[in-house]
Parts: sequence; C-alpha cells; structure tokens
Amino acid sequence: MKAILALEDGRVFTGRAFGAEGEALGEVVFNTSMCGYQEILTDPSYAGQIVVMTYPHIGNYGTNTEDVESRRPFLEGFVAREFGRVASNWRSTDSLEAYLRRHGIVAISEVDTRAVVRHIRTRGAMRGIISSSDLDPAGLVAKARGMRSMEGWDLASAVTCRDRYAWPAGGSSGLRVVAVDFGIKYNILRHLARISSDVLVVPANTSADDILALNPDGVFLSNGPGDPEPVTYGVETIRALLGRLPVFGICLGHQLMGLALGGRTFKLKFGHRGGNQPVKNLRTGTVEITAQNHGFAVDPDSLNARLVELTHINLNDRTLEGLWHREVPAFSVQYHPEASPGPHDSHYLFEEFRQLMKGRRT
Repeated sequence: MKAILALEDGRVFTGRAFGAEGEALGEVVFNTSMCGYQEILTDPSYAGQIVVMTYPHIGNYGTNTEDVESRRPFLEGFVAREFGRVASNWRSTDSLEAYLRRHGIVAISEVDTRAVVRHIRTRGAMRGIISSSDLDPAGLVAKARGMRSMEGWDLASAVTCRDRYAWPAGGSSGLRVVAVDFGIKYNILRHLARISSDVLVVPANTSADDILALNPDGVFLSNGPGDPEPVTYGVETIRALLGRLPVFGICLGHQLMGLALGGRTFKLKFGHRGGNQPVKNLRTGTVEITAQNHGFAVDPDSLNARLVELTHINLNDRTLEGLWHREVPAFSVQYHPEASPGPHDSHYLFEEFRQLMKGRRT
C-alpha cells in the first residue's frame, strides 16, 4: 500500500505503508542509532514526533516484551528505508509490523531516508505527516502546517504517570529516591534501584512539599518530551528543593534545572538523537560517547557562573551537556547515562548521585 510523508515546507516523499493504517502528525526528527528501535518506540521523550531512522534496515530482530522503556509506544510515526518483515532472533516474540499495528503506530518504508535527513539538517526539524489513507500531497502539506508547534507545548503532563508507584529496588544502601516522572524510562529506574533500597516514582506535577513529606534522601528529575519552558510546575518544584536534599536531573530534567537556576533554554535546529554523541567531561578531560534524545538545550551564557559550574560540553556543536551547582548538592546532564540502548560510559553519574545522598545522611 502506498504512503506519503509530507513536510510543512512542501517537501513530499512517497513510500510504502507499514504498521497501522491511517495518518500520523508530528515534528519530524531523526535518530542515528543502529539498533534499539523498540526502546526508541517506547521512549516517552518522542511524544509528538515522527522519528526517521538513519540506519537503513530496521526490524530484523523483531520485538519482545522485555526491551520496552515505558508502558506503551509514545512517538507519533515511524520512518525507515527498509522495515524487515522477517524477524530472526531467539528473544523475538513478534514482528515489528505486528507490534506497530497492535499499538496503532503509522509507519512508512521505502523512503530515501538519506534525503529526508539531509533536508532536516539543512532546514531544521519541522512538522510533518505520514498518511496511507489520504494521498493528496497538497492536502497533506496543509495538514502538517496546521499542527501546533513543538515550542510552548507541555508534553510532560501528557506522558507522566497518573499516580505514584514504587519500583522494585535491589540495593541495600538504605537510601530512598523519589523520581519525578516527566517521561521516565524503565532503565533509569533500574539504575536508581541499584544505588538505593527504595525508589518511588511520582507524577510530574508533584509539589516540593509532597516530595519532602516522603522523606527521600535524594530526588531524580527524569527525561521527557517537548519544550521545557511551559513546564513551570516542574521548575517551581526544583527551586523549592534545591539546598534541601541532593537533586540529579537528566535530559528534560537538566533543562528544568537550568530554568530553575535562572537560565534560559532554546530550540536546537534539528536536535541530538542517537547513541553516538561525543561529550567532553570538562572536569576530567575524558570524552564520553553518549545516548541522547532532545530538541532543546540550556543556554550556558544565561547561567550565573558564580553559582553554576559547566561540567560537560557536546563536541559536535559545543552546546551545554552538564552542570553542577557550586553551593548545594545538585547536578544534571543533558544526555542519557542509563543508555538503553547505547554505550555505558556515563554510568558513573548514578554513583555520584549515591555519594551525594550518603553525604547528606552523614
């Protein structure tokens, strides 16, 4: 079945329908990972987006019930040069197409993804639509232009958990962590469970007073989708927590930390998405290969250098990747140290968080 990917600037790509039939609207972005498509599908940070995979062959190892990163897929649409219709892996329980159909994810294959990615790199991430039901290019471009912009859109409130819940912890440290869910991934919770004895996940709009009433040893600020600036409730909570107990944020949590410290954020031209982003640790001089998924960044010039130390920088475009508060136990990074899928270079950050919590106890 024929399908079309249409962008708001009028560029149209024709391909073959895959997954669920129908239409999907979203901001069109690309991911450079070579594997881990099921983790990408279920990463809540992709809410509101259509993801183009740069690796040409996707789906060859099928899907399973173990490699999901959240309760369901959150992206709007999926694009690849070729989707494998035959799954070959001992862990596979279903094909990628059956998985997409079951979850209502519209996808398109046999698209020149190199051309799509080069276009996005030149023109920037933009609104788009995948359709296998309406094949009128002009009408699809008009629909894409009618979609709301990612800027100013609070998507964290749409993906967060509805109620607090406990995550099984495997550590014996006696430490309690409260994780604020702006779009948290399961592998983050696994890492937190290794360094603590008690992990409690709370909705994104949980107030600082309610968090402190849980008597945690530290607070974790999770990843999440969309623009950080409209997530004002998160910024207010972080401001009230700083100096009261250790705080560690990643991805959207890092951006919210920057806003809470008086900084500004801005939208990147096409973002950082993939498992191969080089980041320099300015404290040690080492380079970490990191997994990332974000379209916004903290402006380093907007931060007070007397209060905030810049700890990490992206070697591709020199954007800020990490910060550390000079006076209170709080730090954050823009990338994903849990790296699922991806490299393990940044696991040490969870140990630094554990040390901060232990120091508070003593």
